[in-house]
Amino acid sequence: MRLILILIPIFLFAKTDWFITKLEYGKMLYNNPRGISCAKCHGEKAEGKIIAKYYILKNKHKILKILKTPDITNISFEKFQKKLFHKNLSVMPKYDYLTNKEISAIYLYIQSISRNKK
Repeated sequence: MRLILILIPIFLFAKTDWFITKLEYGKMLYNNPRGISCAKCHGEKAEGKIIAKYYILKNKHKILKILKTPDITNISFEKFQKKLFHKNLSVMPKYDYLTNKEISAIYLYIQSISRNKK
């Protein structure tokens, strides 16, 4: 009888989405996607940031080069997904292990950042 009294409140108040929203999940993945964080290179607001400055020598002149990541707040979902699965050599790591649900959640979070900055 005690077991039933304990379980009744659990069943009454249980719901399937109580743990974390898709937006919260996207934010978590943006900051820690089982690999290099998106925020590490694209910044907290996904607007891109400078990740390296270096000089090259050309005709005995030093030329400053800046490696900056792009703003990803205004790209389409298709382009976003394609960049995660790129096939060419790039500074950006591949994220081909992310599931479609994870990619959608990250994209949702990035779009929420974009809406909040307007």
